[in-house]
Amino acid sequence: MFTVPVTVVGERDVVNAEAVALDVRPARLGSRALALGVDICVQAVLVLFLLAVTSITLRALPPSLVDDALFDTTLRTVVVIVLLAYPTLIETVTNGRSVGKLLVGLRVVRDDGGPIRLRHAFTRALIGFAVEWPGLLLPLVTWMISLGTMLGSARGRRLGDLAAGTMVVHVRRPYPWLPVPPMPQHLAGWAAVADLAAVDDRLALSVRQYLSRAALLRDPHRSRLRQDLAGEVAARVRPAPPAGTPPDAFLAAVLAERRRRSLPAGDALAERLMRDPGGTGIALRSAAPD
Repeated sequence: MFTVPVTVVGERDVVNAEAVALDVRPARLGSRALALGVDICVQAVLVLFLLAVTSITLRALPPSLVDDALFDTTLRTVVVIVLLAYPTLIETVTNGRSVGKLLVGLRVVRDDGGPIRLRHAFTRALIGFAVEWPGLLLPLVTWMISLGTMLGSARGRRLGDLAAGTMVVHVRRPYPWLPVPPMPQHLAGWAAVADLAAVDDRLALSVRQYLSRAALLRDPHRSRLRQDLAGEVAARVRPAPPAGTPPDAFLAAVLAERRRRSLPAGDALAERLMRDPGGTGIALRSAAPD
């Protein structure tokens, strides 16, 4: 997995260092409301559990120590733990995925696409506690303001997101079918006898991801990545490819030969998959980013 810095352009686009817009899908009101509903149920269960524990604890104390002030303090502490400490802790530990977001397939990320930290989770929870959910300051008014803010934002961001510099995105989404170049005909004979055993699945996956996205990359990043991959593959393949073989053709030949050797011999469907009459490459599902 390659880690690169990203830049926010406008309200909608997130662009990485290779000048490629990241394909992120902001979560909207429906999915976020569903995740919030699940989280409210979890918090309700947590409240009942903590109240049961505190009730048992208070009953065990001497009557002279238990008064209304202690009950009020205990109740306020439970509310703060459930509505402020719990969401802060769970989103920090899970990198932005509460129970509701996990079930719905959402994640809280920074504006630049990076993982959130404690300060982001705490700011989101504090704003939500004060003016969103449950909202201590004029609940109905602040709820309407928060709803309007979310509907008016291109990324579906609520007040807590605006204050913390975060957004909620979908992490479960279909990925496009990207073409992988077929076997270069002038390298078919060499590839058929080449020893590719040292090219493991991890390296082959990196090659596949590069070949399927090469047209989206820009120099000098594309050239550097191509040379790095070609050098790593060449160090594991014997014999070496014919002199003057372009790196892209060499990588495509290695990937196509590995694919051919992995298909069942004599399988009619496998033979059809390996054919590429149009010369556009076999469409394989691109691996989802981590």
